[in-house]
Amino acid sequence: MTARQLQQRFETLLQEHRRIVFKVAGLYTRTTADRDDLVQEISAQLWRSFSGYDETRAKFSTWMYRIALNVAISQVRREHWSEADRFEPLETHHLETVGGGEPIAEQDERLQALYAFIGQLDPLNRALILLYLEDRSYGDIAEILGISETNVATKINRIKQKLRGQMTAAETTGA
Repeated sequence: MTARQLQQRFETLLQEHRRIVFKVAGLYTRTTADRDDLVQEISAQLWRSFSGYDETRAKFSTWMYRIALNVAISQVRREHWSEADRFEPLETHHLETVGGGEPIAEQDERLQALYAFIGQLDPLNRALILLYLEDRSYGDIAEILGISETNVATKINRIKQKLRGQMTAAETTGA
């Protein structure tokens, strides 16, 4: 494959799966400018790594998630934000980004609470829930995050229990 063909193949695949990049960037940034910077950094890392992509080992989307999440998590670790800055509750513009740029017409309070909960998770668990909400299999999630399927199942169950507890408490208090 020539360099031009490689570039065209990359551009086609990136365009087909661009929502992955925007979803990941939207969950790991606080502002539109930060999101745009992270999108650019993820895209650059995807291009740098593309020559090593082996479609016989993983689907492109799986490979892309792995790189996007690694770049995002690395950036969160590099930025020495305070805990309050890092985990601000997700606002409407975040929800639109998570949805791939499509506005969400009516914000259900339970959906807002879910996204606020996701925004408070540590970077690994945020990635885990993103993939789970994307209906990725436990096998795919394990492969993308580099953990076992058993660990994926355990972590998801713990997150669900914590979420149930928070949602129940919020409904009980009327918050």
